[in-house]
Amino acid sequence: MHHSISFFGIAALLAAGCQNAPSPMNGNASPTPPQAAKKPHEISAHGHVRNDEYYWMRLTEKQRQSAEQDAHTREVVTHLDAENAYCEAMLAPVKQLREDLYAEMKSRIKEADLSVPYRENGYWYHSRFEEGKEYAVQVRRKDQPGAPDEDFLDENRMAEGSTYYDLGDFEISPGNQLVAYSEDKVGRRQYEIRFRDLTTGKDLPDVITNTGGGCAWADDRTVFYPRQDSTLRSYRIYRHELGTDAAQDVVVYEEKDSAFSCDVYRSRSERFVMITTESSTSSEHLLLPVNEPKGAFSVFLPREEDHEHTVMHVPAADGSTDKPGKWYIVTNWKALNFRLMECAEGETANKRKWKEVLAHRPEVLLEDVDAFKDHLVFTERRDGLTHLVVRRLSDGKEHEIEFNDPAYVCFTGTNPEWNADKLRYGYTSLTTPSSVYEHDLNTKTDTLLKQQEVIGSFSAGNYVSERIWVNARDSAKVPVSIVYRKGTALNGTSPLLLYGYGSYGVTIEPTFSSTRLSLLDRGFVYAIAHIRGGEELGRDWYDNGKMEHKMNTFTDFIDCADALVKKKYADPKRLYAWGGSAGGLLMGAVVNMRPDLWNGVIADVPFVDVVTTMLDESIPLTTGEFEEWGDPKEKEAYDRMLSYSPYDNVRDNTYPAMLVGTGFHDSQVQYWEPAKWVQRLREHQKGDAPILLHVNMEAGHGGASGRFEALKEVARNHAFLLMRAGLAK
Repeated sequence: MHHSISFFGIAALLAAGCQNAPSPMNGNASPTPPQAAKKPHEISAHGHVRNDEYYWMRLTEKQRQSAEQDAHTREVVTHLDAENAYCEAMLAPVKQLREDLYAEMKSRIKEADLSVPYRENGYWYHSRFEEGKEYAVQVRRKDQPGAPDEDFLDENRMAEGSTYYDLGDFEISPGNQLVAYSEDKVGRRQYEIRFRDLTTGKDLPDVITNTGGGCAWADDRTVFYPRQDSTLRSYRIYRHELGTDAAQDVVVYEEKDSAFSCDVYRSRSERFVMITTESSTSSEHLLLPVNEPKGAFSVFLPREEDHEHTVMHVPAADGSTDKPGKWYIVTNWKALNFRLMECAEGETANKRKWKEVLAHRPEVLLEDVDAFKDHLVFTERRDGLTHLVVRRLSDGKEHEIEFNDPAYVCFTGTNPEWNADKLRYGYTSLTTPSSVYEHDLNTKTDTLLKQQEVIGSFSAGNYVSERIWVNARDSAKVPVSIVYRKGTALNGTSPLLLYGYGSYGVTIEPTFSSTRLSLLDRGFVYAIAHIRGGEELGRDWYDNGKMEHKMNTFTDFIDCADALVKKKYADPKRLYAWGGSAGGLLMGAVVNMRPDLWNGVIADVPFVDVVTTMLDESIPLTTGEFEEWGDPKEKEAYDRMLSYSPYDNVRDNTYPAMLVGTGFHDSQVQYWEPAKWVQRLREHQKGDAPILLHVNMEAGHGGASGRFEALKEVARNHAFLLMRAGLAK
C-alpha cells in the first residue's frame, strides 16, 4: 500500500473533504492538528479500569497489507495521512533546510565503495556500493591468483518494485555452489528464504515463508531455519531438503515456553548445527553433527533459571576433523559479569567437569570471546569502555590492544577461520570514522585496512570528545560521552542534544556519525547518557535499570541533563532529548516527569503504551518481555508499570515541542502506540509548542530502507532540532 503524503498533498486531502486534514497556512496562522475520534474502550485489570479512547486505531497486519480497505482501515489510514500532512505543514518553514541537510549528508558519503574482504572456505567475500544506488552488491572471488569477482546477490535488482527492502542474511553452502538468502519487502521482519545456484545465477524453486531470517546448512542439500508464530516469535526450527515442498518440512525443535525464542547456526568449527534458545535471563543450546542431518539434536546443558551462556566448539589442537575437539563456554554461572570455561566434547552437561579459563572479575564484564588455534581474544568492558585482550595459549601471556580516545568502542569483526594468526577488529569513536584493523596476534602490530571515508572537508582534529561522570541522585556515577566542534562555546549558551536508551542491557556506544556533523558544525553539543538499564558498567548496571528498578533509567537521564546544564555544556533554554524504541519510552517518561527541562524532544518508534501492550499476549514481543518489564497479570508488576507508562501518565502540562516517528508496519512497537500518545499529549498540552507525528507508511521498526532514503528521515529530525534552536538557516 502507498499512503505516504507530502506537504503538497495537503490540498488533495482538503479537496477530498478529509475532516482530519490540517487547515492551510494563511499568514501567521498555524495549521490545525488532526483530532482523532474518541471511542470509549475500557481495559480492566486487578480491579482497576482504564479508558483508552484511542484504542480503535489498531489494525491487524492483514488489514495493513490488504489492497481492499474496509471502513475501519480507511478511517485509520486517513487519520495517519492527516498526521503526516500536519507534520509537513508545521515543518514547511524548514523545507529548504531539510533539502540542504539531505544534500549535505549525502555529499559526505562515498557513493562507490567497497567493504574489506574476508576469507572463508576458499573464497574472499566483500560488498560493493555503486554510485547512486541504495543497496549493496554481494561479491566473492575464489582465493586463486587472477580469479574474477563474482556478483552473486545484487540487492538493488532484488529490491526493484519494492518501496522497502532488507536482505536479512545469506549463507553459502559447504560446497560453495549455493547461497541461501532471506529478504523482507515489508519491514515487519518476516523473511522469505530463497536459494540461488551460484554457477548459473538462477534461483531454485524452493521458497520458505515466514522465517526469522537466519538459517544453517548441514550439507549441500539440507538446511535448518526458524519459523515464527503469530506474535513473530521464532518458536520452531525446521529441516528443509532442497527440491522438496517446504510445506512438508520437518520440525526438529519446538520452543514451547513463550518467554524463549530460538535460532539456528552452523558452528565456526564446521562440525555442528547449533540451535540456541533464550529468554532475557536464561539460555539453552542443542547440537547436531553436520554429517548426521537427519539425526536428533542433543542438549548441550539443560536450561537452568537465570543461567545465561554462549558456547563455541573448537577443533582438536592439530585441526584434525576426525579427533574430538572441545567447547568454550562464556557463562554467568557463579559469575555475575561472566567468566570463560572449557570442557571436553562429552562433558558438556556436567558443570563440575568444566574448567575455568578466565575467572570472574567484579569490575570487568566479559562480553565476548574469539577462539583461534593459538590464541584467545577477550572483549571486555571496564569503566564503561571496551577493551580487547589477547592471550597466547602456549604460555598464557596476555597483551591488550591500546586505544587513546576518551570515549570509543572496539569490537572483533569477521573472523570466520580458526586457523588464523590475525584478528580483524573494528574501531570508532565520536571523532573517528568507523575503521577496520588487522591485528597480528604474534607480533602485536596493527594495520589499518579501511576507514570510512567522509567526503568533503572533514578533519577529526576539528572535533573534541570527552567522557564525564555525573552523580545521580542516589550517588551512582553515570558516564556521559560528549562531542562538539572546536570553538563551540561551553559557557551555557550552546544547544545540546542528549541521547539515551537504557533497556535490555543494550549499550549505546560512542560511535562516529557523519550525519551528526551537520548538528555539530552548526553549534550543537551532542551527548550520550549511559544510564542504568544498559550494560555499560556491567551486569549490575543493567539489573539496576529494569523491573522494580526501572525508575533509575529515567532519573539517571534527568540527572545527566541537569548536570550538563550546570557544567555549562548546555544552554538551559535549548536542551533537547532523543531516543528510539525503548529509548522512546525513556523520552515519554522524562517529558512527563520534567517537561520543563526540554525545548524539544524526538521520540522514534516509541514504546509508550506499556501496560496495554504488555497485557496483550497476541502481539509481537510481549511474552518475551516479561523478564524486562514484569508480567502485568501480577498486580505488583501492573502497578509498577502503570507508575511510569508514558501514555497512562500524560497530565495537563506545558509539554516541549515533540517530533514523534513511527512505521506503519512496525512489528516491535506497533504504530498505534505513538499515534494514540500524540493525541493524548495534544489534549493535555497547556503550552503552544507543537507535537508532531510522522508515520512512514512503507516501513517498520528500522525506518526507511536504503542508505539515501534513510537520510531523509535524519534530515527531518535535524531540521526540527535546528528550527527549535533558532539555527534554521
